[in-house]
Amino acid sequence: MNRPQEQKAPPQPRAKLRLLILGNGTKPQVHQEAERLVLILKEHVDVVVFDLYQQQDLTKVQADIALVLGGDGAILRAARQMGYRQTPVLGMNLGKLGFLADLNPKDVCDCFPQILKGDYRVTRHLMFECQVESPVSSQTYLGLNEIAIQAGPPFHMLDLDLALDGEPVTRFSGDGLILSTPIGSTAHNLSAGGPILGQELSAFVITPICPHALTARPVVESADKTYTISIGGAGVETALIIDGEEVMRLSVDHRVTVRRAPVTFGLVKVPGRSYYQTLRDKLRWGTPPHYNNEP
Repeated sequence: MNRPQEQKAPPQPRAKLRLLILGNGTKPQVHQEAERLVLILKEHVDVVVFDLYQQQDLTKVQADIALVLGGDGAILRAARQMGYRQTPVLGMNLGKLGFLADLNPKDVCDCFPQILKGDYRVTRHLMFECQVESPVSSQTYLGLNEIAIQAGPPFHMLDLDLALDGEPVTRFSGDGLILSTPIGSTAHNLSAGGPILGQELSAFVITPICPHALTARPVVESADKTYTISIGGAGVETALIIDGEEVMRLSVDHRVTVRRAPVTFGLVKVPGRSYYQTLRDKLRWGTPPHYNNEP
């Protein structure tokens, strides 16, 4: 007697990738590329949000990947727009340097079949909360790159006192201070002479800006500590800048506290791209100088 053959269930179709399309809509080429990509991808993905002007609240939107068009500034704005519900970002560089947005339009089109098959990884990166307190108010901001406290007109020297977990550390006197994440270490921090950190480290780097002491040097510390900056002396235009976007005036009555955020920032990485390759390509890291008399 022949036994009936078992019937295998037919394979279930793969759910469409849920995609956010974000970017800097003030750049004409961003609109053009976004519209072109929608035509190419609409049969393969579900575009749940199309927003090039940071107009929509993304804190309740569920998606698999956020495709961000523009430059690193567009990615920083997208990270703040997503708030405490971070969606992994795939950056398309339509700006100048594009350190975080390290793929050009052709690269994105070439790698998307891999992404649709799930052939990618997501790296997780430190974000921070910055609390600004005064005797009459308290505000908290979410950031990815860095905070900078800088002197303004009439550009008097600042005196900034740093404490870690409530313990006094030192006073920085000079033009200001940068407190950066590893992601932000290749931005303002690097220009001010600070070190490059591995992007997935759990640490902050504290870098003085033009310090009035030869012994003042950048310091790398754990992201598990709480950083409190008090202002010992400031001009009338002293400012706190968060990620190069949020700007607020500070006085000696303000206190700035930075700590690890409860969320992390995700970057989509496709095979064949690495952090050190980006350092070499974008910042010419480790590349010997080229002299005019060389062939």
